[in-house]
Amino acid sequence: MAKSITNFSTYSTLNCHKAKYAKPWNCFIFFRQSPITCLLSLNLDVPRSTKVGVYPMLDENAKICKFCEVGDLGNAVELLKMSQKSELDLNTYCSILQLCAEYKRLQEGKMVHSIIYSSGIPVEGVLGAKLVFMYVSCGDLREGRRIFDHIHSDKAFLWNLMMSQYAKISDYRESIYLFRKMQKLGIKGNSYTFSCILKCFAILGRIGECKKIHGYVYKLGFGSCNSVVNSLIAAYFKNGGVDSAHKLFDELGDRDVVSWNSMISGCVMNGFSHTALEFFIQMLMLRVAVDLATLVNALVACANIGSLSLGRAIHGHGVKTCFSREVMFNNTLLDMYSKCGDLTDAIQAFEKMGRTTVVSWTSLIAAYVREGLCDDAIRLFYEMESKGVIPDVYSMTSVLHACACSNSLDKGREVHNYFRRNNLSLSLPVSNALMDMYAKCGSMEEAYLVFSRIPVKDTVSWNIMIGGYSKNSLPNEALKLFVEMQEESRPDGFTMAGILPACGSLAALEIGRGIHGRILRNGYSSDLHVANALIDMYVKCGSLVHAQLLFDMIPEKDLITWTVMIAGYGMHGFGNEAIATFQKMRIAGIKPDEITFTSILYACSHSGLLNEGWEFFNSMISECNMKPELEHYACMVDLLARTGNLSKAYKFIETMPIKPDATIWGALLCGCRIHHDVDLAEKVAEHVFELEPENTGYYVLLANIYAEAKKWEEVKKLRERIGKRGLKKSPGCSWIEVQGKFTIFVSADTSHPQAERIASLLNNLRIKMKNEGYSPKMRYALINADDLEKETALCGHSEKLAMAFGILNLPPGRTIRVTKNLRVCGDCHEMAKFMSKTAKREIILRDSSRFHHFKDGFCSCRDFW
Repeated sequence: MAKSITNFSTYSTLNCHKAKYAKPWNCFIFFRQSPITCLLSLNLDVPRSTKVGVYPMLDENAKICKFCEVGDLGNAVELLKMSQKSELDLNTYCSILQLCAEYKRLQEGKMVHSIIYSSGIPVEGVLGAKLVFMYVSCGDLREGRRIFDHIHSDKAFLWNLMMSQYAKISDYRESIYLFRKMQKLGIKGNSYTFSCILKCFAILGRIGECKKIHGYVYKLGFGSCNSVVNSLIAAYFKNGGVDSAHKLFDELGDRDVVSWNSMISGCVMNGFSHTALEFFIQMLMLRVAVDLATLVNALVACANIGSLSLGRAIHGHGVKTCFSREVMFNNTLLDMYSKCGDLTDAIQAFEKMGRTTVVSWTSLIAAYVREGLCDDAIRLFYEMESKGVIPDVYSMTSVLHACACSNSLDKGREVHNYFRRNNLSLSLPVSNALMDMYAKCGSMEEAYLVFSRIPVKDTVSWNIMIGGYSKNSLPNEALKLFVEMQEESRPDGFTMAGILPACGSLAALEIGRGIHGRILRNGYSSDLHVANALIDMYVKCGSLVHAQLLFDMIPEKDLITWTVMIAGYGMHGFGNEAIATFQKMRIAGIKPDEITFTSILYACSHSGLLNEGWEFFNSMISECNMKPELEHYACMVDLLARTGNLSKAYKFIETMPIKPDATIWGALLCGCRIHHDVDLAEKVAEHVFELEPENTGYYVLLANIYAEAKKWEEVKKLRERIGKRGLKKSPGCSWIEVQGKFTIFVSADTSHPQAERIASLLNNLRIKMKNEGYSPKMRYALINADDLEKETALCGHSEKLAMAFGILNLPPGRTIRVTKNLRVCGDCHEMAKFMSKTAKREIILRDSSRFHHFKDGFCSCRDFW
């Protein structure tokens, strides 16, 4: 009798999960028994009396079969080659083919096949099935399929074998093709057939087909078969049919451990980790024997909801039931402790592992990153490598994430060089992680170099680059890449959330509106990240009305939504509205964070709300138990300085518990310019120059203070100092968007085709202003010259040129939106007020500090900026 293989593994959530991470939500429960087991469990042995020849050679057949029974393939094959082929029976060939399959010996199997072929024995029936089984088991699916197609078998077990093998190599469509052909030929499937095909339909997302199979199997009487129902439950969970899966489970009378595992893993997969743990506890109460897959799934659920106490209990249960010896259990345990914030126990679990894998090391690396210990995570990566553990895609992306989180460009480069030196393959996920690291560390050139070398980019690749350009103040590059992306890939919600900040940076309202339309057409507006990005875009493009409308339409706002709106009101000079929004946020039960407080303090500063600003600053410390950071102190200094409390601001800086940086001293220096305090400005400037000696902006600011005070000799000395240091001033420029195209102006720009018309309009406006008693504010000319030259210089300021261009080129009544890279000067501010009244236009001017809304001769800032 040929030796039967009876130790094939049962299909479960555990052994069907091939990923290197213990994430059971990616797996399914399909079979209680594999199709191969089904094949072998049938009696395929041929009676000894069935012969190829007339006279039996019982001795030769018996000897070969005896060798097969004891597993001696070598002698069995040698004896087969020496025997008279015509005297061997089919059972002998089947026995030796069985052993070849069992030992995965393809070469010997091919030799047996060659002997069968040369002997002229028909390859059909049981012998054909054994040959198919041998080839498939030995990994030669192509030859197995060739024989399978030739023998035209009507046995379900052989079709199951082929379908399952195609499913194993992820060729689910071929499995489905065979199933369709099987139906067409009228071959009835069994429980293994339906379990396999449900897996294929589920993975391909064909929920409609799963429902059809559901009805079909019930008609055939498989509705009470656990393996089929378990596969149905897994299929529904895979495609989000949580209610259908629950209903099937409730109707299942004889539930086994796989049924319970299906429910636990399915709930975890669909984000119902609390429900998964309820099933786990119910399973324990009913005394259902748990297996390794049960505990792994339960640990993942604990990790997802941060249930450390239950995770520890499962750990104890695993130790008692000896599952703590399993690598998968230990890896999932380590991951659970890590995600629950218990780094100590995670390290302890790692150290107690009898055998560690790359998954173990990667989980610990990720644990260090979560705790902000990025340097330790990077060190651990190199330690892993020194132990001879070869990094995989997950460990490589984890260490790059550590470099990105620590903003360590040098270490990121070292890791990249390590990959090169060791010829580690840069798969798409690793390339994406590299780009993300470079982008977050501010090196978009290196990010683009990686991007350009990716042969086939996915949506993530494009999103990383577009988002990276936006966050690194390269909006033009982001928009250009967005256009290129649409030719090769379909943008998604993340793309929209990444490109909208670029529109906001450029104040590109028309482009932003176009993207908004695309968001609506593709159904991305329900994504809160996208909605928040839209509000922020409209705020920064000066369309506060649209931002408010979108804000009001969001049913459930998160902290970011509220903070964006508060900041928006602040930068537009509506401090009281910002405060009202902050109070509504508190009523809604949302707790502010450090960024929210920065936004509300900024709003108070730009609206001169001194008392309110102090209240928020104090409540941040006393009510919310937050330690103010440099940004919060900078807002308070700015608030004091803008309101004329320069001495108080100086004393406030001196009493700060943390060392002030250049931003804080710079805020006071701006206040000195507003209130023309030259003596204090000189004192404050020395602090600024000491902290940031290469920042040209602060030298220019002091030079402006001197120029406004007509201290031309000091201006000259300061400019000489700038020249000696080799510093260059950022040129002032303004731009305006007309019909989706940007026109940029610099001071005294005469190169524009409409330069004469613009100059004529500005001259006429200045004449009208003089006739109404307005005199130019000469101190803003910042040059040592006569009044005529100063007035000419003032007329050439870039924001005036852009506003005049808008009046000439935009339809009557259309709002003029201008953006300037520097702070608007006082004379341009007065001119903008006059323009809004004379031209009967609303003008929205965004400078480097805030927004100015000009209407009917008034500005929203109330001349406080």
